[in-house]
Amino acid sequence: MNNSYDWKEITGRLNKLLKLRNVPIGMKLLEKKEDLINIPKIRIPQNIILACQAVGQAVRQGWTVGVSPENFPDNQCAGILGLVPRNEEWLGGKMYTGVWYDKDEDSAAHQRAHYHVPYGKYEAMVVSPLTSNRLNPPDVCLFYATPGQMFIFIAGLQYSGFQKFEWSVVGESTCSDAWGRAIATGKPSMSLPCFGERRYSGVNDDEMLMTVTPEDLLKAIDGMESLSKNGLRYPIPPYSVQVDVREGLQKSYTIKNR
Repeated sequence: MNNSYDWKEITGRLNKLLKLRNVPIGMKLLEKKEDLINIPKIRIPQNIILACQAVGQAVRQGWTVGVSPENFPDNQCAGILGLVPRNEEWLGGKMYTGVWYDKDEDSAAHQRAHYHVPYGKYEAMVVSPLTSNRLNPPDVCLFYATPGQMFIFIAGLQYSGFQKFEWSVVGESTCSDAWGRAIATGKPSMSLPCFGERRYSGVNDDEMLMTVTPEDLLKAIDGMESLSKNGLRYPIPPYSVQVDVREGLQKSYTIKNR
């Protein structure tokens, strides 16, 4: 993995293409929580927060935030991040029964459906704006975007070396669909932010979350720049629902004038 990314240049290109409203951030897992204090200007919470709150503080406030299991109200966040073992109590998920799911077996099925980082290697997690250069390189990069922005980003990923993407939705605890899946599999992961993420992390109603490796972020940016040269860029200017579509189609697709 490249360890000398120019994040100001990379995020400048990304923002030029997508006009993001919020700060793109990086996430990195640390093998020793004692290493948190070696990261410049890090904030280690004195109160109890969620992992998505730490992400929100980095995205919305531009902070560098480090957390370990004792910062969380329970083991849910830590289990997805691989900071604690996913024991039988964790896998049972009974705290969800009668709230998010009807029966204990539904809660357990939900827990067992999660993507998660394997336990045993890491003790802490840090998030920070990419431009801070404090996590160079991060394990994954995250940004919130609207559905239109997400479509152009995905099209950029598919421009060269096409692949079909299929996303997961576990319901509540969609951090599993986001950084849990991306870190565990290395695959681009678009997620629909859950109730907790929206309530405690400042996520807006029209925002979705993309989590990718640095390599895939660069691949998508290169692809979007090629698409932009072809006239396919964000924002997508709408045609009227009543016009003759042929003029627009000839600009966006290679077709014959019928």
